Amino acid sequence: MSVLALIPARGGSKGVPRKNVRAIGGKPLIAWTIEAAQQARSVSRIVVSTEDEEIAEVARAHGAEVPFMRPHALAQDTTPGMDVVFHALDLLAPCDDVLLLQPTSPLRTAQDIDAIAELRSSTQAPAAVSVSAAPHPPQWMYRMERTAQLRPLLDEPAPVRRQDAEEVYVLNGALYSARRAWLLAHRSFMSAQTLGYVMPAERSVDIDTPLDWRWVELLMKGHGHG
Repeated sequence: MSVLALIPARGGSKGVPRKNVRAIGGKPLIAWTIEAAQQARSVSRIVVSTEDEEIAEVARAHGAEVPFMRPHALAQDTTPGMDVVFHALDLLAPCDDVLLLQPTSPLRTAQDIDAIAELRSSTQAPAAVSVSAAPHPPQWMYRMERTAQLRPLLDEPAPVRRQDAEEVYVLNGALYSARRAWLLAHRSFMSAQTLGYVMPAERSVDIDTPLDWRWVELLMKGHGHG
């Protein structure tokens, strides 16, 4: 099986400007994802998709391929993530599996990458994505009207105790894995056939804000990085 690890990294991030090349834990943010893919036994090829020359230079310096530059039209705030995936697949030699690795999940490990590959292999599932346990049950969630009135998200009654709540999961953005042919046919990693690979909260942080960045820095220091 040939597995393409695709790392999408654009230069125009807003929440944390230039975050993909900004140093965290002693190396550029994107380097953590490249190195995890390099250490994973299940990955055959590592490609970074970017429109940014500095990101491309940093990616190459850490061992990833940048065989093309992404058009700026596919690097906007409103660009659907799947459009970036299909653009890369159109340009690259065919592979058996596609593994999408967001560089904003630097705490994901090579073991996680190999584990989601093993999950799919052992079950013959066409796709799997990483999830983490939701911090609160959905029955505790509300919509807020313009008048500040709260409306329950669900009609179900809220559990009295957290221990009584059903375990629910959220996508953590770290791993998206699928058969290439299946992905091209379904146009999404998500379907009724998609399995969930559970990751712990401490490896599931997706950096989108300065607070996320600070939290990852603290977690890395706790593990002796930086």
